Amino acid sequence: MDTGTNGGRIGPGKGTGMNRNVPKKLRIGIIGAGSIVRQRHLPGLLALPNVQVVAACNSRVESAERIAKEFHIPEVVHDWAALIERRDLDIIWIGTPPVLHAPITISALEAGKHVFCQARMAMNLKEGREMLAAAQARPQLVTMLCPPPHGLKGGRFFQKLLRDGYAGELWHFRLTAVNSQFADSLAPAHWRQRTELSGLNVLTVGIYAEVLQRWIGSPRRLHAQMKVSVPKRDGYVVHIPDVVHVFGQWPNGLAGILEWSGVAQFAPDETLAIYGREGTLVYNFTRDQIFGARRGDKELSRLDIPPELESAWTVEKDFIDAVLAGGHPEPGFETGVQYLEFTEAVNLSARGGHAVELPLP
Repeated sequence: MDTGTNGGRIGPGKGTGMNRNVPKKLRIGIIGAGSIVRQRHLPGLLALPNVQVVAACNSRVESAERIAKEFHIPEVVHDWAALIERRDLDIIWIGTPPVLHAPITISALEAGKHVFCQARMAMNLKEGREMLAAAQARPQLVTMLCPPPHGLKGGRFFQKLLRDGYAGELWHFRLTAVNSQFADSLAPAHWRQRTELSGLNVLTVGIYAEVLQRWIGSPRRLHAQMKVSVPKRDGYVVHIPDVVHVFGQWPNGLAGILEWSGVAQFAPDETLAIYGREGTLVYNFTRDQIFGARRGDKELSRLDIPPELESAWTVEKDFIDAVLAGGHPEPGFETGVQYLEFTEAVNLSARGGHAVELPLP
C-alpha cells in the first residue's frame, strides 16, 4: 500500500534484523475470528506465499472449529494464553472485541511475538498507552493496528487537493457519519453496544478520528453531546450512545461539526465536507468519490481519482513485509493512542457537560 493514506505503510524502519533469521514461512496464530478476520484478513494472509496460519482460537470452540475447517487451519486452541506461549509461532493476529486487545497484545509481546491488532485499539486511553509502552520496550517486534477502509481509495488524492490549496484557507468542515445499524429497537444489544466488551468506543467515532487525524490533524478543543436512544435491549441496559454530536476546534482556526448516529433510518451517505476561502471539497465515504468546486463554479462536480493516487487494501501483505524486512507499518500504536485520546475526550466532554482541551494529560 502507498505511503500517504489509510492502510499499511512500510516506513523507513530502524531495522529489526528479522530478515536474517526469519523461518521459511512465518507461523501465525489467530485469536478471535470475527467478520473482518474472515472476510479480509484470513483470505489476505492465505494468499501470501510466506505465511502459514497454524492455529485458531475463538470465543466458542464450535465457531473456532468451523473457521478452521473453512480456511484449512490445522489446529484449534481453546485458551488464548496457551496459544501465545507456543514457541512455534511468530505472529499473534488479534480479532477479538476491544476488551481483550490489551491483555493479549501485552502478553504476546512479552512472549516475543509480533502483533497485529484489530481496531479499535483498546477499551480506553489508559490501556492504549500500556500497549504502546509494551511495544516501545520491544522495538525488535513489529506491531500494527488494522486501518479503517474509510477513505482508503481516494485518500491520497484528497490530501493532495488540500495540500495544493484547492479549497484555499480552510474555514470549517462537517462530518456526517449516520446509519441505521442499531435502528431496530427490538434487536438485542450488539457487542459494540456493550461497555464490558467495547469500553469507551462509540459507533465509528474512533474510525473517523483516525481518518481526520491523517487528513487535517488532531483537534485542540472539543465539546460533545451523546444520547442513548434505546436504553434497554432484551433486558440489557445500554450505556454506549447511539447518537454523538461534536463541535471541535482544529489548528489554524479550523472549526468542525461532527455527527454520528447508529439509529438514523434512510440515512444519507457518510461524507466529509470541507469549506475554505476558495472552494469546497467533499469526500463521500459511502461511494468512495470526491467532489469539489472553486469560487466561480456553479456547482460541485466529481473529481476523478488519478490511478497513480488510488489505493487498495493490502494490509496483510504490508504487515508481513514489515516483519520480514524490519519495517514499521502504519497505523502503529502511536496512531491508536491518538484516536483513543479523541474518543476519551468525547466521552469526558459529553458526560461532564463541558469542553475538553487536547492533548489529554
